[in-house]
Amino acid sequence: MHLSFDQLSAHLERDLRPLYILTGDEPLALKEGVDAIRQAARSQGYDERLSYTAERYFDWKQLKASSQSISLFASRRLLELHIPSGKPGVEGSKALQEFAVNLPGDTVALMTLPKLDKAGQGSAWFSALEKVGVVVPLQTVEIERLPRWIGNRLQAQGQQVDEATLEFLANQVEGNLLAAHQEIQKLGLLYPVGPLDPEAVREAVLNVSRFDVFQLGDALLAGDPARTAKILQGLEAEGAQPLALLGVLAWLLRGVTRVKLAETRGENLANAMQQAKIWGDRQGQVKRMLARVSLRQLQAAMLKMAEIDKICKGIAPGKPWLELSRLCIGLARSGTRRPAARSH
Repeated sequence: MHLSFDQLSAHLERDLRPLYILTGDEPLALKEGVDAIRQAARSQGYDERLSYTAERYFDWKQLKASSQSISLFASRRLLELHIPSGKPGVEGSKALQEFAVNLPGDTVALMTLPKLDKAGQGSAWFSALEKVGVVVPLQTVEIERLPRWIGNRLQAQGQQVDEATLEFLANQVEGNLLAAHQEIQKLGLLYPVGPLDPEAVREAVLNVSRFDVFQLGDALLAGDPARTAKILQGLEAEGAQPLALLGVLAWLLRGVTRVKLAETRGENLANAMQQAKIWGDRQGQVKRMLARVSLRQLQAAMLKMAEIDKICKGIAPGKPWLELSRLCIGLARSGTRRPAARSH
């Protein structure tokens, strides 16, 4: 059985199945999906929770043992299995197929996986789970649907904004539902229920106060590596979330890359700026960056941000702040170095 993420809540109100498989790389959907299933299980008396993470040296015998053991604390329990790589290996594949054939009684099993490639979706272990479980793909919200998604969430907390403000909010958080969720929650804390003033919303979203995340974008565009480094250090010290910061940088550099591509094709820059939703003083900043950064460098930066995104989500090894700093300072320095003086 397959359900869209939007159908999950209504399904859990009617029914609770023995096995759920959440698969995808969208962190907000993963968090909310897991929370919803946990809450539904608790409401029906599944009071004990066992949790395993199947990493490289995971002992798959634990899965079989836990499904056969008698609960010590409750008559019903929730069994969670996280497979970060999405590749259980030979032993894990066999264990998962056996688990699917013999689902434990008085147990709700919840498995979380990253987005699977074609081979993973066609594997014997996933097919076995798919036959007996509820599969919920965790897909990101495309930019075309994002304004409505934001509007629905604001409506759920009793607030409304006009279409132009929804478009503005969507542009600020494009590609980062966690950042969108945080901004929506912030508006719920700052303002009462009812229609929201567009200027107040813009001020609240752009004024990320101590984080200065948009000032980081200005330093990048200006080619100021010292200020870029200083802002990054401040952001880290103040507890900013690397994933949220990455979303803002991705939105900024995606627009710059679109304009640079138009420039290399000989297209009208003013039209390209409008299509990339770059307005006002920001256009001058972008033009200065275009003069010192190549299209190849921008495309490499976009690929690097995809790698950092995986690091932030725990899919790939690494230190998010270190990689962010290397990326941002490298971009700020690009094209700003003076040639070394010749010796005579």
